[in-house]
Amino acid sequence: MALILAVMAEPKLSKDVYNVKSDENADSKEHIYLEETFYILSKKKSVFRVRLTSKGLSLIKETDDSSKEQTILLRDIIGSKCMRSKRRRVGARSCICSSFVGHQQLKVVDENSGDLDESDISAYLYIYAYNLKRSRRSFKRERTTITLRFRSYDKYEDNNREAQKWRTTIKCLLVDQPITYTLPYNDKKLLILLNPKSGPGKARELFQTKAAPILQESDTPYDLHVTKYAQYAREFVRTRNVYAWRGIVAVGGDGVLFEILNGMFERLDWQQAFAEVPLAILPCGSGNGLARTICHHYNEPYIPQNLTGLTMALARGKTAHMDVVRVETKSKIMFSFLSVGWGLLSDIDIESERLRAIGGQRFTVWALARLVGLRKYKGVVSYAKIKDVSNLPKPKHPLTISHSVSQDGALDSPEADAFFDCDENSEVFTSAVNGKRHQRVDSWYSVNSRRSAFYSTRGSEYHSVTSSGSEMRSPVHACMHGPASHLPSLMSQLPSHWVHEEGEFVMVYVSYQSYIGEDLLFAPRSNLSDGIMWMLIIKAGISRSQILSLLLGMSQGNHSEINTEHIKMIPVSAFRIVPEGPNGHLTVDGELVEYGPIQAEIFPNIVNLLVPDTK
Repeated sequence: MALILAVMAEPKLSKDVYNVKSDENADSKEHIYLEETFYILSKKKSVFRVRLTSKGLSLIKETDDSSKEQTILLRDIIGSKCMRSKRRRVGARSCICSSFVGHQQLKVVDENSGDLDESDISAYLYIYAYNLKRSRRSFKRERTTITLRFRSYDKYEDNNREAQKWRTTIKCLLVDQPITYTLPYNDKKLLILLNPKSGPGKARELFQTKAAPILQESDTPYDLHVTKYAQYAREFVRTRNVYAWRGIVAVGGDGVLFEILNGMFERLDWQQAFAEVPLAILPCGSGNGLARTICHHYNEPYIPQNLTGLTMALARGKTAHMDVVRVETKSKIMFSFLSVGWGLLSDIDIESERLRAIGGQRFTVWALARLVGLRKYKGVVSYAKIKDVSNLPKPKHPLTISHSVSQDGALDSPEADAFFDCDENSEVFTSAVNGKRHQRVDSWYSVNSRRSAFYSTRGSEYHSVTSSGSEMRSPVHACMHGPASHLPSLMSQLPSHWVHEEGEFVMVYVSYQSYIGEDLLFAPRSNLSDGIMWMLIIKAGISRSQILSLLLGMSQGNHSEINTEHIKMIPVSAFRIVPEGPNGHLTVDGELVEYGPIQAEIFPNIVNLLVPDTK
């Protein structure tokens, strides 16, 4: 939708209110910052009073006997831009009104363009918004452009000054800063790490067509790097100065964010990095569980392959806390944001990789195959149950730093005050507790890349995935840091208050997000930062029809209240799974990990996420 309004060349009705901020606790109060009277170019008898308020842009259409008001909410406005009319071609109609009969004929260019029409003294302010509209049974965002034409003065400079005043006020409101005459400016870009092979392989196309235009309209610059190989994103955030960016965005599936998360935990300054650099995700994969969860909690429409709402979140910069889970296997420590699985769902996730080209439907197809050949797994499942999820203490940030390193298949778990010297120039690290010196386990080698811009907003850069070039990185060694574990070592005895269940299982699946896929509402009561993991246990002996019914009910979360002999859903703060036998799949955030004993515990409020603005 597009609406073009021109300011009347009569005595001005503007009302300027500067250095005023709305009272966030008083929703009934509405401050008017600017007000002006406009008319529609094609219908000059249609008069609009346009107000810029603390709630948004109010358009009041006035006629002789009535008035009608429409408000574009501030949270739906993404940005604005001042433009000038474009120079008409030689031989075009000379009537000065011809350019303004309809909005299709209005052509504008950047105010600094060499192709502008100097005979037109008007200044045009384009305001971009994405309004929520009801579409049948759901909602979607519809792009709206409001064009305000300022022509009250005889000089373009004066008209542009008025347009810039509106633009500056809008920008100040969007970034929640006091209203000033200076346009707010953030010199930091977003870092975007895009996996071109995520899901059906359309991440690059989706970003260029769905996300990049919104970032351009919002004047949000970014650096985009396309991943070259597995663990590229992990290495990138571990070795670069992440403080040069104002946020790190994973474009792809949940696996890209898993790499970024663990790369951040491999930094000595992981606490500061997480505190100062928020993370975000644009869903272009098959599962997209975290993206679906964010939209669920912030009432943002989730439409597959439509990145509008989450791209708007990148531009607005609002953040929220998210829990992470420390996962420990026999030889590795990793951090997770979504889930840990054993059995049926993990089998479906891993084995359906061969059907990646069909996107999220691969899970449905392979679920039917696994139901036909239903498997059972022997083992012991232990967990620390949360007795009352409604009375949990308020989560606090962990203050203790600990470091863990995998070495030759054995896990070294130092005490909470242990510290490993991870000087990148050293070939060994030293434990501050026992003074033992160990050779490093992981090594990273330099890679080549070439910088090339192939589609970009102003101030943004793309980095190519091909060819040799000049950008080189030195070999860097990795060790995992993070909050100190409160659990016994993996092979040690667990506390007496833990619950133990031994036998045959169809699956055990633990998630800390509401959704584990686009249409799988796994834990309806989960929040991004509540300190709770939800464990679903399905024991052997259940019929195939019951499993099918349960899987179908997951789209609505119907399974979450089931508590039978074979099915139970339990809130836990920590757990351990010890499978018997060598065959099976264990997954962390959809990624395959070594099969064997695994334990995990949750740490609240570690990560800051970029989320939709709900004000």
